[in-house]
Amino acid sequence: MSTAAYFDMLYQQPDPFQYRSRWYEARKRALTLACLPKQRYASAWELGCSNGVLTAELAARCEKLLATDINEHALAEAADSTRGCTHVTLQHAQHPAEWPDGRFDLIVVSEVGYYLDAADLLQMGTKLRGSLAGQGLLLACHWRHPFDEARSMTRDVHRLLAQGLVEAFTYQDEDMLLQGWSEQPTSVAQWEGLR
Repeated sequence: MSTAAYFDMLYQQPDPFQYRSRWYEARKRALTLACLPKQRYASAWELGCSNGVLTAELAARCEKLLATDINEHALAEAADSTRGCTHVTLQHAQHPAEWPDGRFDLIVVSEVGYYLDAADLLQMGTKLRGSLAGQGLLLACHWRHPFDEARSMTRDVHRLLAQGLVEAFTYQDEDMLLQGWSEQPTSVAQWEGLR
């Protein structure tokens, strides 16, 4: 089954990953937002926005936010989640084949990478690095357990995305891996004049 067909099947039901109801998902969003080293971002891009629950929370931290997903049903739900956020653009896209123009201060890849094989991941990692603004942050968060639809393991996804970048942070527990990378070392304390 293709990735697009898999998500078409999943989104026959509302909120198939239970982003709105599971504590695991609420906690993951809170950790993701807490790990962002900057309070505000001029331009951000969220790949795999699903039903827009994280998108709505990212929108509060961004001047301009592009959110993309492979599934039209997910994007319709994301439109509901981000209603009133005029600075958020939702777009149907299949990555790495379809790619937006521009450079972003923040790129969030959440639960997307393991649906790609190694060749597509390598291509996507190269394109992501090219889309990252000078002091931008690439953030990835993935489930650590294997599942039938996964084409790549989480550690391989993060290794391929991180090539050529400096680690900004890592959070890992039994279930998820959350990491961020930048072209330059990241120090909130230094930005705020504490050291």
